[in-house]
Amino acid sequence: MRIVVLVKQTFDTEERIQLDQGAVSEEGVKFIINPYDEYALEEALSIREKHGGTVTALSVGPERTGEALRTALAMGADEAVWIEEDGNPRDEYTVSKVLAAYLTGSPADLIIAGHFSVDNGAGQVAIRTACQLGIPHAAAVTKADVSADARSIAVERDAEGDTESAVLSLPALFTAQQGLNEPRYPTLAGIMKAKKKPLKRISLNELGLTEEALTAGTVRIAIELPPKRQAGLILTGELHEQTAKLAKQLLDDGRLS
Repeated sequence: MRIVVLVKQTFDTEERIQLDQGAVSEEGVKFIINPYDEYALEEALSIREKHGGTVTALSVGPERTGEALRTALAMGADEAVWIEEDGNPRDEYTVSKVLAAYLTGSPADLIIAGHFSVDNGAGQVAIRTACQLGIPHAAAVTKADVSADARSIAVERDAEGDTESAVLSLPALFTAQQGLNEPRYPTLAGIMKAKKKPLKRISLNELGLTEEALTAGTVRIAIELPPKRQAGLILTGELHEQTAKLAKQLLDDGRLS
């Protein structure tokens, strides 16, 4: 069984976001594997240990992306594939096009990704990729069990507080939700072994995509920090007096008309 894990490098969740001219500044920032992608990688490794096969970490990104892929190799992935960006803006639409192009030429039995990335939080890339590949998919999976013959996978997914069950015939894709497992840490032995594992670099030109396919479908104008929270207002007096004060405050703030 060939399992491919979609990996994205994101800001460390402890980093403070700084904006520079309407964009997030990356200067001096520590980057990590997207935490939800760690759940995906752990699940892939567990499936490999039970059913055999190989685990490939796949990512699209700039020069620093190699760090995340080497971490994935240290965690236990057999190989890594890095599709290099060309510096042009990319959105979920174009990234999924790139991933689908690679996976069409190098098919997988099972594709696993994080439910969403902690930077953009869109949760679109993996599902868009599955749709372009024409394979079944499930999102926000909290439990997964590959059949003994490795022809299907039974999943349970988080459905806004409820749970849905489904059986997907392979090849298929699912995204990992928090609670699916507990990701392992890279060991010293794993880090040493990772240095000898293959990390293949591919340029966008090698995928044969048209200029139209690589043109972003959306454009980000700017990013702004949310307004600072104002101090709360404590209303005093009798209930009818508090009600009148509240109504006046809402009118003054333009929240009532």
